[in-house]
Amino acid sequence: MRLSTYAQSLSLLFLSGALAADSKAPKPCTVSSASRAVTYDLNPMAVLPPKPGKKTHKDDREESWHARGYDYGSNFTLNFCEPVIEELENVVGVDEKLWRNVSAYYTDRDRTYSIGQMSSGPVLRGRELILTYTNGSPCGPTGSKPSDDEDEPNRKAKSSVSKVEPSHRKSAVINLVCDRELTAKASVTFLWASEDECIYVFKSRSAAACGGVSQEQQAVGPAGVFGLIVLIAAAVYFVGGIAYQRTVMHQRGWGQLPNYAMWAGMASFVKDMFIILTSSCVRFLPSRKGYNQLPTQTRGRGSTRADDENRLIDQLDEEWDD
Repeated sequence: MRLSTYAQSLSLLFLSGALAADSKAPKPCTVSSASRAVTYDLNPMAVLPPKPGKKTHKDDREESWHARGYDYGSNFTLNFCEPVIEELENVVGVDEKLWRNVSAYYTDRDRTYSIGQMSSGPVLRGRELILTYTNGSPCGPTGSKPSDDEDEPNRKAKSSVSKVEPSHRKSAVINLVCDRELTAKASVTFLWASEDECIYVFKSRSAAACGGVSQEQQAVGPAGVFGLIVLIAAAVYFVGGIAYQRTVMHQRGWGQLPNYAMWAGMASFVKDMFIILTSSCVRFLPSRKGYNQLPTQTRGRGSTRADDENRLIDQLDEEWDD
């Protein structure tokens, strides 16, 4: 009964540790695939503005990512998981306080059109990795690009109509494709736009889209995993052994430890080896002059005095004979 109680306590301990690890908030701009055990982290693709006083590296980009529009007539600028680092002005149909949140845009006739802001992180659609930007400039009949033959009064009329909250806004969809051979951090290609100019589709190639093990999952290295396994095995060995010795063998005191005789013998062996090594090292220590040389000097003086006494006795014997 006690053995099962100890086992339940251990299982609850490890379960609570696993729940604590799972309760951590996920890293922004990441998505995990439970079926493939892969985490996609798009943060390396993001272009960040340079920080004042911080040294820049040669690989740091000074502008956001660009994509040629080809037959669309305008080129596109976008960023991944972050707003573009360019300073935007006169963004059509977007509040001025939201201009700094634009993640993708294009410019036409000195007018800037937002095609989306960062609204959520990447998502998986089957085996496809998708990043979506929403809440761009108005689109549809009131938000399309002005034509070349459109005069100024018509533009002002449309702008007055566009003050009404539009029902449709531009958005961008980016399909991220794995490419480990790409030397740059990413490449962006414009694919197509819908007829009402509300949806813009891009394709981006990057090694970050290949996925891998995130830093949170890799926080414990191989040595840490091995040490954790050893600790768990040692805990199971001692707790299970103590429970067996108490309940089955009815041992008490140190006898409760599993294989106590073996551990006691090992401790005695270590103690003896320590004494042998320390005593061997003492012999190599330099000796000091002191009382250890006194007996030798005493023995020398004593032998000289005895010789003198013998000579004196011999001399007295000679005189006595005479």
